[in-house]
Amino acid sequence: MPETTSDVVVIGGGLIGLATAWRLAADGLQVAVCDPTPGTQTSNVAAGMLAPVTEVEFGEDDLLALNLASVNAWPSFAAELEQLTGLPAGLNQTGTLAVAYDVDDAAALRRLADYQRRLGLEVEELSGRDARRREPLLATGVSGAVWVPGDHSVDNRQAVAALLRAVDLSGVQLIRQRVTRVITSGTTATGVLLDNGDTVHAGQVIAATGPWSSQLDGVPEEFRPPVRPVKGEVLRLRVPEAYRPALRHTVRATARGFSVYLVPRPGGELVVGATTSELGYDTRVLAGGVFALLRDARTVLPISDEFEFVEAIAGLRPATPDNAPILGPSGLDRLLWATGHYRNGVLLTPVTAQVLADMVRTGTLPDLGKPFLAGRFAH
Repeated sequence: MPETTSDVVVIGGGLIGLATAWRLAADGLQVAVCDPTPGTQTSNVAAGMLAPVTEVEFGEDDLLALNLASVNAWPSFAAELEQLTGLPAGLNQTGTLAVAYDVDDAAALRRLADYQRRLGLEVEELSGRDARRREPLLATGVSGAVWVPGDHSVDNRQAVAALLRAVDLSGVQLIRQRVTRVITSGTTATGVLLDNGDTVHAGQVIAATGPWSSQLDGVPEEFRPPVRPVKGEVLRLRVPEAYRPALRHTVRATARGFSVYLVPRPGGELVVGATTSELGYDTRVLAGGVFALLRDARTVLPISDEFEFVEAIAGLRPATPDNAPILGPSGLDRLLWATGHYRNGVLLTPVTAQVLADMVRTGTLPDLGKPFLAGRFAH
């Protein structure tokens, strides 16, 4: 049975696993990442919104602080990634327009804007007419909006490609095999067993396993995190040259009580998302989900009827009971979690990678990560 030894083994090659491996390698550690198809699961499906303000929910103050720290880290993270790899990291700093279609939608948006202001966040309420000045192709029925200059987006597929190149250039060993089990000695994780029977021994194991975290064999039941898959369907449309740019900013809309977001890419792509359903590990794209997204998109942006339909894809968000991630110690010695990011995986990539790298280097979880320990669910 072939054996490999590394300082750190990262289970999972999505954005967070790759970024964490890159940061650890930059600290001079020998790092291996195990994933049969890196970058092709949740990270490939995401729309890539960096939305700490427009995603804020009542009472999620600790998560807001983490999200704000990460959105502020994205420009330097992207610049460093691009400098190393020569590839685009996909950061689009264009701001976000949250729009409401009818009067009930507008009332809900105003309540959220009031809460955002109480938190000291930068938001500006606009009339429907003002919203259409910013985005002329919005429907005439749009009754109000909130401009959020600090919420941006990332082309997640460009970010994945750049991180795959970065880990390669940094000497990270990318092992394209599935981890079947965490190897333990007593109460200590010592490595992983791979699908092909090989083993990777390491002084530190990091599980960036997303919606599959609760199924990680070798981790005692009492230490498995309460992470569940939440399905989301996303569409990709192609805007004809004559209509570009159809949107200049990310638009998050509420249309007759239904939420939809439209994320423009510089190359003419428009990402429309996303449905939310609790269907376990089902990643089939269903007709009802596609219909709902197209219906809500055309309500807000009628010209979208004229766009080319390119792709419909479904992915699994890793959700926790409080919608916040699980970072740091697992209860099993030398096993750390980097999971449960739910809707904020792309946003939280830089800060998660840094928090985990700091933890490995110092043995102590940084203060920013302490509200997100797995132990908060122990009761």
